[in-house]
Amino acid sequence: MLEQLLIFTRGGLILWTCKELGNALKGSPIDTLIRSCLLEERSGTASYNYDAPGASYTLKWTFHNDLGLVFVAVYQRILHLLYVDELLAMVKHEFSQIYDPKRVEYFDFDETFRQLRKEAEARAEELRKVKPGGKGVNDGRKLVMKKGSGFGGGNKKNKSEANEGGNGDDGKGRKLENGHSNGNHNAAVVEGNRGMGLANGKENASSNNEAFDVTKLQKLKSKGGKKTSDTSVVSKGSNVDPKKKVTKKNRVWDDSPKDAKLDFTDHVEENGNENIEVVAADQGESMMDKEEIVSSDSEDEEDEEVSKDSKPDAKKKGWFSSMFQSIAGKANLDKADLEPALKALKDRLMTKNVAEEIAEKLCESVAASLEGKKLSSFTRISSTVQAAMEEALVRILTPRRSIDILRDVHAAKEQRKPYVVVFVGVNGVGKSTNLAKVAYWLLQHKVSVMMAACDTFRSGAVEQLRTHARRLQIPIFEKGYEKDPAVVAKEAIQEATRNGSDVVLVDTAGRMQDNEPLMRALSKLIYLNNPDLVLFVGEALVGNDAVDQLSKFNQKLADLSTSPNPRLIDGILLTKFDTIDDKVGAALSMVYISGSPVMFVGCGQSYTDLKKLNVKAIVKTLLK
Repeated sequence: MLEQLLIFTRGGLILWTCKELGNALKGSPIDTLIRSCLLEERSGTASYNYDAPGASYTLKWTFHNDLGLVFVAVYQRILHLLYVDELLAMVKHEFSQIYDPKRVEYFDFDETFRQLRKEAEARAEELRKVKPGGKGVNDGRKLVMKKGSGFGGGNKKNKSEANEGGNGDDGKGRKLENGHSNGNHNAAVVEGNRGMGLANGKENASSNNEAFDVTKLQKLKSKGGKKTSDTSVVSKGSNVDPKKKVTKKNRVWDDSPKDAKLDFTDHVEENGNENIEVVAADQGESMMDKEEIVSSDSEDEEDEEVSKDSKPDAKKKGWFSSMFQSIAGKANLDKADLEPALKALKDRLMTKNVAEEIAEKLCESVAASLEGKKLSSFTRISSTVQAAMEEALVRILTPRRSIDILRDVHAAKEQRKPYVVVFVGVNGVGKSTNLAKVAYWLLQHKVSVMMAACDTFRSGAVEQLRTHARRLQIPIFEKGYEKDPAVVAKEAIQEATRNGSDVVLVDTAGRMQDNEPLMRALSKLIYLNNPDLVLFVGEALVGNDAVDQLSKFNQKLADLSTSPNPRLIDGILLTKFDTIDDKVGAALSMVYISGSPVMFVGCGQSYTDLKKLNVKAIVKTLLK
């Protein structure tokens, strides 16, 4: 049963809702649809599932882009209503006939909707009666079997002997149903019947004359084993005396000076405090506080690309027809008109390192927002599509909430508790290094910082963080290795509360998204300490793997948490941004798949190389 159907404008004004249905929806499925799909450029998907306490809804929608209207239908997910898509199309057509921008009430549409709903339900009932329940699939499979039995003409003699004089077609049918397959059969028939052969448990090694003999493999293995054992004996005999240790010596050249010391790290015992102060003072102002100036490129490049995209269309349609269309404008854009420009845009996004799945979804969403819209005069389709894509990219990359960490730090300080940031991510992306950059930026704003060495898994992780703390002259809380990181983080927060530290930066071990034990430990750390900010540290070098990393991190944090409302990733820190040139697509992929903003961008090896994400520059680079 249909729960609700409503019509509203893109500005949010509800024009009509079905009073007959009048069911009170549990939760807020319409608001969630607008926030999660329509505003996030995910409107190209077919439907959206919403789970509320005590109810599960499926929402379907369609647009009238020329009038700026949205039509949404809500029904219980368990019902699988077949007529919803057709009903939405009919309602869209009928309502567009009576729509007036000056009107805000459409009570006269109730009777029209009642008739449309009856028509759609009647058609769905007719289709249900026409389609027999489950017979079509079985008949199709039998038809494939019968067709496949005709390909074995060369082996009729063998088949008749195996069937002991049975009829041709019936015997073949029985052989196929029992799971035997002949080597001369069509490959599709063999594939189609492989499942039944496995189900009956019968092997067909005898039917294939060229099958590999397993006994030969065993003989080869035994021979290989003997050879290896012989070689091992030889190698044992050729070993040098085990008591004498062989050490590699440095090569000494004739005129070479004496070897210099290669360890340049500052040690505490060697009057390191003076050196540390100098190093920390020489770093300068962090790039977070500098406004990045975007070079205003001339629009000649965009015009050239637009003209390139439109050249094949001009050849197909002819000069006069394309010129006339650009002057007069097109009545309504359809999918066929948008496909060439969208394909070119998708390829361009993928060359900029955007994940293929994300690029495809974006193009579908842009197509849904433009389909049915009237093209204005002197406007090309390619430029219209590019403008819509640019608007969509800006909307995605612009944070939906405040990412002002300094304001949140001062708010936590007023409550007399430290602001806790947890850095998570896969191995080798630069969590510890960028944690130190964030600490340096906070120190410049007169915020007291404490580090927590919760990477108790990787060798050298505590020493690395200790070196950063010594250079920045900030306290560090550490408990060594092989400790529970959740407990270490909790004790660090308690220590920061006692000492009056404003911010606690928690370093965690790098872990792959498929490593369940480590993901469970991370989920425990987040649940036990309830940090104010969970930052995912990811490389700007990744392409398709960005989708896998972020989606699985969020999924594991949700699945392995013992809390009914699990904490997910709040923000993204993008590292190695100075190594990618114009391949900036990872930022778009990460933001799109997680819905979390990029809060920091690492762009170098010094403490000052941390900046904000410039949305306009990223969008311009993606579409360049």
